[in-house]
Amino acid sequence: MWYIIEGVAAVVVAIIAFVLGSAHRRRTAEAAIGSAEDEARRILNDAMKNAEAKKKEAILEAKDEIIKSRNETEKELRERRAEVQRQEHRIQQKEESLDRKVENLEVKENKLAERVKIVEERLAEAEQLKKSQFDMLEKISGFTAEQAKAQLLSMLDGELQHEKALKISEYEQQIKEESDTRARELISMAIQRCAADHSSEATVSVVALPNDEMKGRIIGREGRNIRALETATGVDLIIDDTPEAITVSSFDPVRREIARIALEKLIVDGRIHPARIEETVDKARAEVERTIKQKGEQAMLDAGVHSMHPEIVKLLGRLHFRTSYGQNVLNHSLEVCYLTGLLAAELGEDVTMAKRAGLLHDIGKAIDHEQEGSHIQLGVEVAKKYKENDAVVHAIHAHHGDVEAKTVIACLVQAADAISAARPGARRENIESYIKRLEKLEEIANSFNGVETSFAIQAGREIRVMIKPEAINDDQMVLVARDIVKEIENNLDYPGQIKVNLIRENRVVDYAK
Repeated sequence: MWYIIEGVAAVVVAIIAFVLGSAHRRRTAEAAIGSAEDEARRILNDAMKNAEAKKKEAILEAKDEIIKSRNETEKELRERRAEVQRQEHRIQQKEESLDRKVENLEVKENKLAERVKIVEERLAEAEQLKKSQFDMLEKISGFTAEQAKAQLLSMLDGELQHEKALKISEYEQQIKEESDTRARELISMAIQRCAADHSSEATVSVVALPNDEMKGRIIGREGRNIRALETATGVDLIIDDTPEAITVSSFDPVRREIARIALEKLIVDGRIHPARIEETVDKARAEVERTIKQKGEQAMLDAGVHSMHPEIVKLLGRLHFRTSYGQNVLNHSLEVCYLTGLLAAELGEDVTMAKRAGLLHDIGKAIDHEQEGSHIQLGVEVAKKYKENDAVVHAIHAHHGDVEAKTVIACLVQAADAISAARPGARRENIESYIKRLEKLEEIANSFNGVETSFAIQAGREIRVMIKPEAINDDQMVLVARDIVKEIENNLDYPGQIKVNLIRENRVVDYAK
């Protein structure tokens, strides 16, 4: 029984304790909630105050910025207005100055008009006075104005001729001394630095045979082999009594080379019949084409010239088989290229362009056997066709004097071409053309009035002209020499230069009796 009572009592105590604890916790929670709400209201109030303060600060800053911008704008406007006012003031001053100048000009024009009128009146008076003086002079002298002028000119003619001859001789001597000295320096320096091969070469036109029996095999039955060979190569084969040799004749050096190689291959092979001939000629043609390409590329590399059209490279290679006066044209072109480049370097010109012009100056000789026209015309056409520089085209056109040289490079190509052609042993000239050139030189000199006779000496490098002393005096000799030089330059082709030497001799003979 007591246990029950104690249990109930314990339960009641526990309930009371729970109720009291709950009430206490409730009071504690409510107190905490109340303090939190107070804190929240305080934080909110602080935030509102801060926000209001921030707002006021932002508004104040914005107002300050607006005031600052407005001040800057007003300042800029004031400056612009001041500048505009200065410009207006300056323009106004200029207008006033122009108005004053116009007024001054009008005044000056009026004064000038008055002076012109006075001058015209005085000129009229002077003309009248001059006319009266001329009439008086004609009456006193007994000559008209034209007669007096003719008399005066005839009197002055001798004096002027003497003065002119002296001046020409003086200037020529001075210019010659200066130009000769400088030219010798440049040319000698260029020649010394040029390491080109100067020996002349000739195209091989004779094919050696191992024996004379080979001639019959080359001719073939009823001449079928030689006809097939001539048809395939486009050359003429001359088989005569020359022992162990066949002559290949053709104006085209490339065809002649193809025929030579084909003949040598057939002779070595021993099988000579039309089918074999065609096959061998095709192989020889392919070999020559390869050689042409290699020679052209090698020449371009040796010259230091690049970016050429492939067709021009092939034409350069064809010059390897071309000769002119016994001189290999490709070697001659390379030598002209080197000399032109060296001379251009000494004169401060474009070395690359000069070497290009020198290398291509005789490019027309690669096709002058196939097309009509001189090698100069053909070279100009080829250079224009493959878009070469205008300076190169002009140098090609002018290197033999067909047109006047208008550039320094064209003059250098002319000089280098003459130097290369004038080298000892560079060219071979047959005796007939050599004699004709000397006769033409003497004929030009003898065609002038007052020339007694003339003699071409030193292989045509000098001509001595004997002058009739009673027909030409010492002063006139200078003019005659210049006329002879111009006639030689216009009508004669020659390497290097020709010295014209005039000789006038007076002899007085008397006898003592």
